[in-house]
Amino acid sequence: MSQTAQASTKAGADLPSTRTLKNLIRGDRPYVLYAAFAVLIVAFSLASPVFFSSSNFLNIGRQTALVTIIAVGMTFVIIAGEIDLSVASTLALSGMSAAMAIQQSGGNWLIGTVAGLATGAVVGLVNGLLTTRLSIPSFLVTLGMLGIGRGIALMLTGTTPVVVNTIAFWDTFGEGAILGIPAPIFITLLVLGIGAYLLHFSTFGRKVFATGGNATAARYSGINTRRAKTVAFVITGALAGLAGLILTARAHAARPDIAAGLELDVITAVILGGTSLFGGRGAILGTLLGSLMIGVLNNGLTLMGVSSQAQLVVKGAIIIAAVAFSRRK
Repeated sequence: MSQTAQASTKAGADLPSTRTLKNLIRGDRPYVLYAAFAVLIVAFSLASPVFFSSSNFLNIGRQTALVTIIAVGMTFVIIAGEIDLSVASTLALSGMSAAMAIQQSGGNWLIGTVAGLATGAVVGLVNGLLTTRLSIPSFLVTLGMLGIGRGIALMLTGTTPVVVNTIAFWDTFGEGAILGIPAPIFITLLVLGIGAYLLHFSTFGRKVFATGGNATAARYSGINTRRAKTVAFVITGALAGLAGLILTARAHAARPDIAAGLELDVITAVILGGTSLFGGRGAILGTLLGSLMIGVLNNGLTLMGVSSQAQLVVKGAIIIAAVAFSRRK
C-alpha cells in the first residue's frame, strides 16, 4: 500500500466514533445548546403567562413535527458533506401525490401513503444521483429541484387544493393519537429513534461520518462514498414525503404552495444543533434540540406579537451565528 493510502486509511481510522454516548448526547455543541434552550424557556415563560403550559408545549410539539422529521434526514446529508434545499418543494409535491392517489383510488389511504413516500424518495434519489454521478454541487442540484418540484406540484392541479376526505388518513397522520400521544408527535419520536440508531449505532452511520469527515480516506478504506451520499438524500426525500403526509392530513387537503421557506427552518435546526455545515460531525439529539429551539422561538415570538417578517430576520441571524461558531471551532 502506498504512503498516501496508508495516511488516508489512518485518517479514516482516527475519525471520532459514532457509537459513544457522549457523541449521541453532546454532538459538536458541548452543552451550549442546552443552556440556550433553557434560557429561551425561562425568558418566554416570564414574557407570556400562556407559554409555560402543557397545552402550549403540545402545540410546540405539533408545530415542530414537520421540521424535526425532515431535519433528521438533513442531518445525514449535511454530515455527509452535502445539502438539500429542495425539501419544502418535495414536501408539497409528495402531499399532492398522496392526495391525488387517495382520490383516484376511491379513498384508499394506504395507496396514498405509499405514493407520498415514494415521491419523496424518488426526488431524493434524483438529487443524490445528479450530485454523485455528475459531480454537480448539491447546492445547485437541489436549488434547481426546489423549482422543479414546486413547478410540478403547481402543474398537477394549478393552484387548486386537492381535498382528502378519508378519516383514517386524518387520524393516522394528523388528528389522531397513538398510545395516547398525538399522531404527529408519535411519528416524530419514531423517526428520531430510527434516525439515532442509523446514524450513531449502524455501519451506515459510520460511513456517513467517514464520507463527510474525509472522503478520500473513506474511499481508501473501501467505503462507497457515492452510495452513502445517495442513500442520505433518499432518506431525506422520504422523510420530506412523510412530512407532506402529516401536513396534508392536518389540513384535510394538499396544496402546491404550502411549506414555502420551510427549508430555512430545517437547515437552521440542523446547524444550530451542532451538525457541522462542512461535514463529518453532528448528532440526532442536537438536531432535535435545534428544532425545538426554532419551535420555541416561533411560538414565543408569536405570543409576544412579533411579526412573521421579524421572525425570519431572527432565524436568518441564528443561521449566520451558528455557522460562524462552527467554522471557528
